[in-house]
Amino acid sequence: MSNQTFILILSGCIGIFSGIAAVLLKTGVHTIQNFLTEDFYPSYANFMYILYPLIGITTAFLLGKYVLKDFGGHGIPDVLFSISKKSSLLPRVKIFSRVLTSSFTVGFGGSVGLEAPMVMTGSAIGSNVGALMHLNAKKRTLLIGCGAAGAISAIFGAPIGAVIFAIEVILMEISTASFIPLLIASVTGSLTSMLLIGEDSLFNFNLKDSFQATHMPYYLLLGIISGLVSLYFSKMVVATERLMGALGSHWMRITYGGAFLGFMVFLFPPIYGEGYQTLNVLIDGNATEVLEKSLFFSSLGETKTLLLFLIGIILLKPIASAITIGAGGSGGIFAPSLFVGGITGFVFAYSNNLLGIHLDLPIAHFVLVAMCGVMAGVQHSPLSAIFLIAEITGGYELFVPLMFVSAISFITKTYFQKHSVYTLQLKAQGKYLPETKDEELLDNISITQVIEKDLLPIHPDAQLTDLIELVKLSKRNIFPVVDSAQVLQGIVTLDDIRHIMFDAEKQKIVRVKQLMHSPPEILFSSENMQSAMEKFERSGAWNLPVVDNNQYLGFVSKAKIFNAYRKKLQRQKED
Repeated sequence: MSNQTFILILSGCIGIFSGIAAVLLKTGVHTIQNFLTEDFYPSYANFMYILYPLIGITTAFLLGKYVLKDFGGHGIPDVLFSISKKSSLLPRVKIFSRVLTSSFTVGFGGSVGLEAPMVMTGSAIGSNVGALMHLNAKKRTLLIGCGAAGAISAIFGAPIGAVIFAIEVILMEISTASFIPLLIASVTGSLTSMLLIGEDSLFNFNLKDSFQATHMPYYLLLGIISGLVSLYFSKMVVATERLMGALGSHWMRITYGGAFLGFMVFLFPPIYGEGYQTLNVLIDGNATEVLEKSLFFSSLGETKTLLLFLIGIILLKPIASAITIGAGGSGGIFAPSLFVGGITGFVFAYSNNLLGIHLDLPIAHFVLVAMCGVMAGVQHSPLSAIFLIAEITGGYELFVPLMFVSAISFITKTYFQKHSVYTLQLKAQGKYLPETKDEELLDNISITQVIEKDLLPIHPDAQLTDLIELVKLSKRNIFPVVDSAQVLQGIVTLDDIRHIMFDAEKQKIVRVKQLMHSPPEILFSSENMQSAMEKFERSGAWNLPVVDNNQYLGFVSKAKIFNAYRKKLQRQKED
């Protein structure tokens, strides 16, 4: 069979496996949550909220570190880094490790989502199937996208949104031939979920009100607010993870993180787990139910208390999510961004209706549209957010406000912070992710691959006569000046000696160290090619020396880099 047909068959299989994994994870988490929270007395269960997250994170850590040998880390950022820096190779253990550790983390109240672990699981399935079939890195990357699309489609029942998510977030480029496998994987993932657990969705509601153009000014304001909330969300996630990393040992992070998270869940029970049930309650118009499980706020029961309670959740949820991950739990910020967006939309519409400002706003519409806005801002995936929420609603009634709020939120967020939360998380770990195809190709070329060693070195104490002898032998016009310890002292070019090289008297008295000068820039063997190209551009040079621990290694020329770049580009086209 042809390669294309083979890839289509693999994409369908990957979609099925990803769908099965998603069903197992959803079922496991909901079983644990129901066991821990449904059949207890409210007062007893509420106090247990303090201990549940600590138990879950500790179990996930022990299971990951000592049994699975895979613990901590992020989901989607790790997938992006593997695609960019590790030739799309993901460890085999990640096919099942995140399913197990996330079940305990989220089931016991860790304030993270299941989408990122499922994207990691689906991506690992795609990567390892590609490696098993001896496919190249480009095709493995496509299969990683298929795994991600199948997982998201199975979780949300949104095959179109899942495909766009895979294109917009996971893959750096896409062609028509690559688009078809993503469609097949997404459809098979969704069908697998339907066959195993039915058409049960995360959100249960019916849109009773129709979209009205008169609400557009409110959607404009909501878009700006969603962008600012996205900015707050991203900054707090990165700052909290940095703070957790500064605590030192793993047990210190687990103890402090689990305890702090437990008290947050005790005071604000909707922070427990993913939080989708809270959004369903708000969309159905039963807002006061969110106060019932809180011993502190339930006795107050006032409208203003409800708003303050929900604003507190908006402020604390990003911190709770980052603590869960930083303490050693397994999960992602996909679901928390949707959750915070939904609460933001509710607070916006509910406050407007409470104050009686101009028009009465449909709360369900604004909850859903704000979910789209915050997701677009946090993840920098406006198209994915639009189609995901449109499919969740079962139609395109809100398509216009979804597009509008998504765009406004994205513009607002990128005005203050141009990187997505995934890129920020990688940068916080000291990992660099290329932003363009050009940068990706350059990153695949290392300095050591293009070092030229045919430039003849000379000692700084040598005479001009010795240098002239090298000129006769060399085909290059640059001569590195290197001492006995192989330390680069400077360089001499043919232009530097042209005016005296035929002067017999000066040939005997002039030393090389009198002629040498410092190179315009120095390259280091460990730096990336993007940095090297910036040095070439800044200096205007065509050749620069390379050193390692002050030891001279050779020179790198622009021509050599361009030749290597062209070969990489040609090989990618052939693949």
